[in-house]
Amino acid sequence: MKLRNIFCLSLVIATTFSCKKVIDITETDIVGGDIAYKTVDNCESGVIGAYSALSTNMDILLNAVMSDEVKTAEFYNAATVHEWQFSTSDVVIRDNFTAITGNGVIADRVNRVLAALPKADSTKPTDGPLRLKLQGECLFLRAWAHFELFRYYCDNYGTGKPAMPYMEKPSLAPQARIGMEEYFKKLNADLAAAKSLVPNNLDDRNRINRATVSGMQARVALYMKDWANAEAYATEYINQLPLATRAEFPGIWTDANTAEVSYRIVRTTALDRLGSLWRNISTTSGGVINIGQISWTASNKLFSAYDKVNDVRFNAYLIDEPLLIAANRPSKLIKKYAGSGYATGNENVNNAKVFRTGEMYLIRAEARAEQGKVSGANSAESDLNALRAARINGYINVTLASKDQAIAAIIDERFKELAYEGHRFWDLKRRGLGVDRNPEDAPSANGAKLPAGNFRFVLPIPQTEINANRLMEQNDGYTK
Repeated sequence: MKLRNIFCLSLVIATTFSCKKVIDITETDIVGGDIAYKTVDNCESGVIGAYSALSTNMDILLNAVMSDEVKTAEFYNAATVHEWQFSTSDVVIRDNFTAITGNGVIADRVNRVLAALPKADSTKPTDGPLRLKLQGECLFLRAWAHFELFRYYCDNYGTGKPAMPYMEKPSLAPQARIGMEEYFKKLNADLAAAKSLVPNNLDDRNRINRATVSGMQARVALYMKDWANAEAYATEYINQLPLATRAEFPGIWTDANTAEVSYRIVRTTALDRLGSLWRNISTTSGGVINIGQISWTASNKLFSAYDKVNDVRFNAYLIDEPLLIAANRPSKLIKKYAGSGYATGNENVNNAKVFRTGEMYLIRAEARAEQGKVSGANSAESDLNALRAARINGYINVTLASKDQAIAAIIDERFKELAYEGHRFWDLKRRGLGVDRNPEDAPSANGAKLPAGNFRFVLPIPQTEINANRLMEQNDGYTK
């Protein structure tokens, strides 16, 4: 019996020491933060890694598919989102509308850089200014990621409502949702700090600059209904980037110029084809073009909203394709991100325009209307007329008689100006409006209308996140 006990004790001791030796072995295939971010240059690589995770593709597709911007065409496998029938599982698996992973990656990457930056080694004289610039970019990107999480998973801004966790340091620990007031206090503080650190010029529109921060502040203030600041920040942006002329405007969408755009996401064939959100790439056979399979076309509601002769936006955004009319295929194509042409190497390749002046005019117009500045100089009316005059040949100014008339005109103009840029569904949500598709645009009776205030304007927290984070609370209306 004693021998057996001695053997067992020896086995336990041996096992304990063996485990300790295994634990003490230095990993050789992991690069720790103290090495990965040792220099300022290393930290810049980390910031570029955070930029690489930023994308507006999902925003653009979700806002089109869940609103009234598109109708079904030749391939339809998105009934769960297009007809608002998604659950906590298939919004992730089938249609892949989950913002937590991508934005969590951005927040985690910039938080790691922010932790390392103060101690990062300088290797060249320019590292001092670069260190500050990187700090500003990180703070902006952290605010961006959290604002996106708000738009996907939170109700409209208001006191006493839950936001999401605000991630300020790298951590795998479960995190609970916090109140909106605290959340936006952190978000706005990040933007304010970033503003003084990033470049105050437009030399590099592939990275954050001060105009972009102003644009982001204007967008955030719009959602918060902080009308005075929305007006002020939008004005800051407009003062740096005037509206494109009618001659310049089409070139924005062919990437011939960067008019109005303070920040863009550059796309290449190897990385992304933004136009493939709407249709596949085309082929040729015997000199005949076969346009790729079409998933979504412009809704009749949007297609018919433009002055097709005089409004420069119509031909920049849309086309009634003769080749498809002749083939008896859906022909009202979304042209906005079409790239270099059918069956060419850069078909459907187009840069994402993340912030531009047209949006800022409409933010300022809405903010002015909400403050009672409806008509006259520096008003909702003057902003709306200026924007339309820059887009529509022969435009005649309108007079707005009331706040309600102004808001209705502005929301209608956002529908046309910002089509397929990732705003429409969230515009309807934040203004307390429903999705109201034309009968010919609806895929079914169930897919014709989403009533104002319906819980599905807020996406469910994906079940995968609920499983991974025991402190995460599900949104109202979805299975607990």
